[in-house]
Amino acid sequence: MTDTSPHSQNSPLLEVRSLSTSFRTERGVVRAVDDVSFVLERGQTLGVVGESGSGKTVLSRSVMGLLPNRNVIREGHVIYEGTDVIGYNEKQMSHVWGAEMAMIFQDPMTSLNPVMKIGKQITESLRHHLGVDKEEAKATATALLRQVGIPEPERRLNEYPHQLSGGMRQRVTIAIALACGPKILFADEPTTALDVTVQAQILDLLDDLQRDRHMAMILVSHDLGVVASRTDEIMVMYGGKVVEKASTTELFRNMKMPYTEALLRSIPRIESPSHTRLEAIPGRPPNVLSPPKGCNFAPRCRYVQEKCLNEEPPLESENGHAWRCWYPVGSDANREALERNIAAGVPVGVPAPGAMSSAGGL
Repeated sequence: MTDTSPHSQNSPLLEVRSLSTSFRTERGVVRAVDDVSFVLERGQTLGVVGESGSGKTVLSRSVMGLLPNRNVIREGHVIYEGTDVIGYNEKQMSHVWGAEMAMIFQDPMTSLNPVMKIGKQITESLRHHLGVDKEEAKATATALLRQVGIPEPERRLNEYPHQLSGGMRQRVTIAIALACGPKILFADEPTTALDVTVQAQILDLLDDLQRDRHMAMILVSHDLGVVASRTDEIMVMYGGKVVEKASTTELFRNMKMPYTEALLRSIPRIESPSHTRLEAIPGRPPNVLSPPKGCNFAPRCRYVQEKCLNEEPPLESENGHAWRCWYPVGSDANREALERNIAAGVPVGVPAPGAMSSAGGL
C-alpha cells in the first residue's frame, strides 16, 4: 500500500494518478481530462503538449485545485509530497497556492488586476503566505522584479499593468508566481502573444530561475519546438487523454503516436525555402461531449484503418515510453497502413474507403 503521509520517504514531489476532470453542461457531461497519470520529481521539467482543447490547461488547473466547485467533477489522486490533496477544500488549498505550487497564466493582461498597482499584486501573496511586514515585502518585490529582468524595479512597483509592454507584464506574472518560493511552477503557455525574440527571453529566464531555485516545472505548450530543448520528459495530450509520454530524448528519437508526428510536421523549419506551405493537421480536434467510437485521432490520421475507427487503442508502454496507437509510427504495421491508404488514393487524414461505412460516413 502506498504511503500517502506528508513527506513520506523517497516519494516523488508530485504524483498524479488516474486524474479525470469533467464538467456538467446543459448538453451533457464533458470529460475534459480523461484518466491522466504522471510523476514529477524535484527539479524536473515536464512538457505537456497538444492543440487548443486537448485538456492541457484543465489538467494544470485541476492538479492545483483552481477549478470552481460547481458543476465540476474531479476523480483520481493528486499526491503532493506524499499527501493526497484531491479532496482539499479552498481554505486548505490556500496554503498550497503560491507557497507550494504556483502558476503563470496564459495571458498576463487578463491574469493581472488592471486597477491594482504592480507592487501591491506582488506583495499581497508575500504578506499572506510569509507574514512579512510592508517594508520587507516591498524590498522583496523590488528584488523579484530585478531578478526577472525588469529595469527600474522601484518605479515599476507604482505602475499599472497597462503601462507595461507585453513582455514586461509576463515578467511580472513570473515574479508573482515565484514570490513565495514554490516547489512546483506551472507555466501555462507562458509566451502566448509575445514576439519570437521576447518568447526566447522569457523561456531562457524560466530556465535560469528554475535552475537557481531547483524548482520542478510543468511547461504547457502547443509547440513541440518550445519544449524540445527545455524539458526532461514530454506528455502529449489529445482529446483529454495522454496519447504519448516519454523522455524528451526518446520521444524525438523514436516517436510512436501519429498525432505527435503531425505536431512535429506542422512546425516551420528555418532550412525550408521561402514561402514554403506549412503542413497543417487536417480536420478538427474531437468533440469531447460526444467523442468518436475508436481512436480520437482516427478522423485526422494519415495511417487510419478500420480498426482505428471501431476500437479505442490502450495506452501501451515499453521501457518508460507510452503511446496510444494500433499502428505506431516506425512499425511495419504503420508502413503497411500508409501503403494501403496511398494505393487506395485516400487523401491524408481521410479514412480509407473500406472504413467509411463502419464510421458512419465520418
